[in-house]
This record gives sequence, structure tokens and C-alpha cells, in this order.
Amino acid sequence: MKRFRNILFYTITIVGFSILMFQVFRQGRHLEVEKRITVGLDTPSASSLQGFVDNLLHNVTYPLAILLLQIIAIIVVARIFGYLFRKIGQPSVIGEILAGIVLGPSLVGMYWPEFSAFLFPVSSLPNLQFLSQIGLILFMFVVGMELDLNVLRNKAADAIVISHASIIFPFSLGVGLSYFVYTRFAPANVQFLSFALFIGIAMSITAFPVLARIVQERGLSKTKLGAIVITCAAADDVTAWCLLAMVIAVVKAGSIYSALFTIVMAVGYVLIMLKLVQPFLKRYGAKYSDKESLSKPVVAVFFITMLLSAYATEIIGIHALFGAFMAGVIMPANVHFRSLFIEKLEDVSLVLLLPLFFVFTGLRTQIGLLNEPYLWKICALIILVAVVGKFLGSALAARFTGQNWRDSLSIGALMNARGLMELVVLNIGYDLGVLSPEIFAMLVLMALTTTFMTGPALDLINYFFPEKKTEGESLHSSSGRYKILVSFSSPKKGVSLLHVANSLVKKNPAQAEITMLHLSPSNELNQYNLEEYERESFLPVEEAAKKLRLPVTKLFKPSVQIDSEITQTANAGHFNLLLIGFGSSVFEGTLLGKILGFTTKIINPERLYDTITGKEKLFDSALFDERIKNIVKSTRIPVGIFMDKGGLPFRKILLPIFSISDSFILIYAQKLMQNNQSQLSIADVSGAVRQNPEFQSTIQSVGQTAPGLFSLLDDVVMIPELLKDSDLLLISYEHWKMAVEAEKEWLSYIPSVLIIKP
Repeated sequence: MKRFRNILFYTITIVGFSILMFQVFRQGRHLEVEKRITVGLDTPSASSLQGFVDNLLHNVTYPLAILLLQIIAIIVVARIFGYLFRKIGQPSVIGEILAGIVLGPSLVGMYWPEFSAFLFPVSSLPNLQFLSQIGLILFMFVVGMELDLNVLRNKAADAIVISHASIIFPFSLGVGLSYFVYTRFAPANVQFLSFALFIGIAMSITAFPVLARIVQERGLSKTKLGAIVITCAAADDVTAWCLLAMVIAVVKAGSIYSALFTIVMAVGYVLIMLKLVQPFLKRYGAKYSDKESLSKPVVAVFFITMLLSAYATEIIGIHALFGAFMAGVIMPANVHFRSLFIEKLEDVSLVLLLPLFFVFTGLRTQIGLLNEPYLWKICALIILVAVVGKFLGSALAARFTGQNWRDSLSIGALMNARGLMELVVLNIGYDLGVLSPEIFAMLVLMALTTTFMTGPALDLINYFFPEKKTEGESLHSSSGRYKILVSFSSPKKGVSLLHVANSLVKKNPAQAEITMLHLSPSNELNQYNLEEYERESFLPVEEAAKKLRLPVTKLFKPSVQIDSEITQTANAGHFNLLLIGFGSSVFEGTLLGKILGFTTKIINPERLYDTITGKEKLFDSALFDERIKNIVKSTRIPVGIFMDKGGLPFRKILLPIFSISDSFILIYAQKLMQNNQSQLSIADVSGAVRQNPEFQSTIQSVGQTAPGLFSLLDDVVMIPELLKDSDLLLISYEHWKMAVEAEKEWLSYIPSVLIIKP
């Protein structure tokens, strides 16, 4: 009755008001006579179709529509290039910068000018620049927050020497270089002082965010080298941005003496921020340092501080980006607070807005201007001066302060990375009119080259100066123990896999070594949330290990290629078994899914190729994601894949035998049975045991080790009742795949599953 009443009310309401509006529209037609309107909405016209087409074209070329289309194209292309460069072991920022150059006049504009003119019309560039500047302000705010001034105070002795040497060396060489290129490449009406100062600062910058990511990805965060280089980069960043502020003041004023007023105001601004604003924010942040209390009004206070700081420096004449950077530096030093705030901003600034800056830079970069050998020689000279100044300057200073050659050269290679920070400086110089299009393009290529060479340079240093003791040695230092590497993606899965490992060694934990490995995508971590993330990831695992009285070794590392890192750790550590969790979807980890950052049912091109060549089925329903497939394919030790459906502890274990090749699983079945006093049922599904007396004897000997806990089910099928009565299904990797591909009906009744690959 109620449903009928609702339908009746809905119908009367819609129909009644529709009739009322129709009458109003009809009466309103008479008002058109007074306005002398001759064509109404319902009057047929020969040009109606043409009018619709014209209106559609107008909508397509409307500034907002163009901007939205630009953002979509930029994000997609930047993600694709970033993913490709991560695959070859390079920071994704290099790919994103290159994506901007590709979309600019250097490639798309050169070969597809009509498309470039449609996607990036000249009239739309101010909108793109405006949004990119907002993204840069947010990014510089995050960079400032990622700097830890306490670290600078505590470890400043050697770091300041190395950092300032890494600035003065390339700065001096840059000023010297500018003497030879000023006449040919400096824009008209630009004084030599302004040009030389900007070339010097462009040579001496270091990309702190990129360097921090490289340190994380290479597992150097907790090493002496990592601590020194992060501190050096932080000191370098602070010094370089202060120098840049003064250089901007000189460029705008025209001379050092005229710039003194601006510099005095800048010093006064810094003192106000440090002495007045920072203490206030410290007290305010201490009160609202957790996620629950960090409400919108509280966040607004910190955002207003950032914007006011950026506004003040823009008015003073030292650029808004310095104000955003300074606001980030003085934010409350509470690690949890900064981590929360960085997480709020990073996704928007890094994923959405920064790619706009890369493309805007790419639209300015005209590599086609370097159209003669002489210009390319000058470009090579600029790159050489940049590398010699930054690399050698940092390395020699590090060696002078007592570092060994390996660490000194590594510091030089890392400090030589310029990345995004260099582009920021170059765009400021371009906007001020100090850099011509030709020199701007050369310096962009220098930024790309020096960032790209960081990884290979570190690899060469490690090759020629190997460590005396590697991390892998500590993982297999003891012999004669049963060693299990447990790789988990979430704390919940870590606890689940820890219980499985415990089930294999429970009776004799002293003769076992359990290593809990947690890898996290390095692009999701920063200096402040690294330790917090590690602590939160391992806390449930540590509590579970304590309850089980099972000693475990923790191993945490940010990584770009997680599956490769797991494989390398497993192969290098002399482990007896690798335990991993079960994948959630066959489509997880596809190429497009990785690029866009989410799981989607898109056919993996790699799998399509394997299908064409006959290596693999296109629609493999085994529910193994790409990561598990890569791990299983590349790992040289046994792998256990666990699907948790409850049932711990394992009181009843079912082991189906499909062929003699399953004999290796008996080792794990025996361990589970003996350590947990579990009832082990071996099901001779295909008669392989019955037909092979030697194999049957081996299985019977397993049962004799635990009388009363073993049963051999001869000539039996995998009936649902047998599965329902079990806590764990123990099965080989190959036969699990065969069973799922054949869509066996008993799969819907399975308990928890441990799949073993020998």
C-alpha cells in the first residue's frame, strides 16, 4: 500500500507541475511580441543544424574546455612517460619532464602543428601558466616541510662544508662560463651581472626531492651515506634558495647596490617568519597534531600562512616560490603533523598540477633552435661544466672531510641530480627575461642529463668500489637453519603470513629464521612519513610475533619495482622458502592499470604477446596478478602463495596428489603436521600413488612420523565434503593452475590455500 501511495504521489507531482510549466511557457509566448522576437524555441529553422554545429565547435574551443582537455592529455602522457622511466630504473620525474618536451614544439609542435595549435593555442597558455604556478607554490611548500632543520643543526658540521662546496664550485664555473657565452646568447638589454648570476645559480642547484627518492629506493635511508647526503641536500636547498632570492633581487633592481633595499626587506621577512610566525605555528600545531583534530579551519590557518608568505615574497621582489618554501620550513616540526600535511598536498601537487608545469616548460623548450653543430657544442660544454662543478666539487669536499672514496663519489653523483628544482630556477630566469630561448633549451637538456646520469653513476661507483659487507650477507650469515622470507603488502596480510611461517617452525623456533619483508612504492613516501609508515606497517606483525614467541627480523625498503626487489632479496638471502600473499585480481598490475594508478579490466599487452607466441592463455583465471607471476617466474627458491580464508590454526590439512611431481609438497606437509599436531589427509586424486609402489612407500613413511595424524585416501575425488572438513588445502602451483583453468566445481568449497612452487 505504501509503495502504491508513493508511486501515485510521484506521478501526480511530476505530471501536475509539468502541465503548469507548459501553460506558463505558452502564455509567455505572448510576451515575445513586445520584445519583437520572431523565432521561438520551437520554431523550425533551416539553419538549426548549422547552429548546433557552430555551438558545438564554440564549446570545444571554449577556454575552460581547452584547459580541461589539456589537463587530461598532460596527466595521461606524463603518467605513461613516468611509468616507462621507472621501468628502466630512472626517477619518474625525468619521464614527466620529457613528456612536457614531447608535447611542446620540439616534437608534437614540429610534426603535428595543427594538433598542437588546437591542444595548446597561444591564448590558452596564460591559464596553463597560472595553474602550474599554483602547483609549484604547493610543491615548494611540501619541499620546505620535507626539510628537517633539526637534522641540519645536529649534523651540520661536515654537511655544511660539502654543501657549500657543492654550490661555490659550480657557481664559480657557471660565472666563468657566462663570460664566454654572454655576447652570443644573452637577451638584449640584460646586464652581464644578471646573466652571470643566473647561470651560476642554475649550475649549483640540487633537486632535493629527487635525491631523497633515490636514497629511499636504493635502501640508503638508514645508512651513514644516506644521512650525510640528505643533510647536504637540505643545506644545499636552503642556501641555494636564499642565493636565488638575492639573485632575483639583483636582476630586478639592475645592480647590487639597488638590490640592497630588497635584500634588507628579505632579511626582515625571514626574521619575522623565524622569530614570530614559527613559534605561533609550533604552539598551534602541538594542539592539532593528529588526524582527528586537524579539521578544515585548522588546515585553513596553515594554508593562509603559506599564501601570505608567498604573497609577501612576491611583493618584496624575491618570488612567491621562496615564500612558499619558507612557510614549509617553519611548519611545526612534529613528524606526525608534517606527514599528515604532506599527504594532503602531495597527490594534488605532484599528480595533478606539477605535470602542467612540466608541459608548460616543454612548450617553452625549443630544441629545434639548436640547429647547428656549434650550438650543440655549447650545450655539451654547459653539461660538462655542470657535472664537473657539482660532481667533483661535492666529491672532493666529502673526501676532504674524511669520507672514503666510495662515499665521496656517491655524494657527488647524488648532489649532481638537478631534476625539477632546476626547471623551477630556469623558468624564473626565463620569466625575468634573463635567459634566451636558446640558452633555456640548453639548460633544460643539462637538467635532464644530470638527473638521468645519477642512477648509472651510482651503479658504476658500486661496481668499482664494492662494499666490504653487503646487506645480503646479514640475511644468510647463519647456516643450518630453516630460513623463511615473508613478504607482505599490508599489516593484516603480514600477520596472516607470519602465522603460516610459525606453523612450519613452531616446535623448534631456535633453528629457524623468519625475515618479515615489507616494500612500499617509493613515490608514496617522503622523508617524514617514512619512519612512521615503517612503524605502523610492522607494529601488528611485531605484536603477533611476541604472542607467538617467534623472533623475527624486520626488513623495510621503499622501491620502484617491488616484485623485482622481492625476487632479488629472496635469491640473495639463501632462504629456504618465500611466503607471499594471494593476489586479488587477474587484472591487477596491468600496464594501463599501473600507469593510471588503479586496477582495471584491461588486457595486459605483455600477456597478449605471450598468448600470440603460445606461452600463456589470454584470460588466465588463476587469479594470480602480474606481481605474483613475475615473482614465481624469477625466484630461484621455493615459493609459497597463501590465500587466507580463516581456519587458523591448521588442525586438518588436505593434500591432493595429482602426479608423482607433487612429491616435493610432502616436505611441507610433514612440517605442518609435526609442528601443529595437524591431521593430514592425502587424497590420491588420479591414482598416481596407487600406481607407484615406491611413491606409496614414501608417503607411508611420512605417516609413520606422526601416528594417528595421517590418512591416505585412495581413489577419491575432491568432493565438497572433504574440502569443507579441512582448514588448509596444500597444493602445487602447476596443479592449482590446472584446476582453476579447468574451472573445477570444488573450487567454490576450498578453505585456506597454500600453493607451493618448488
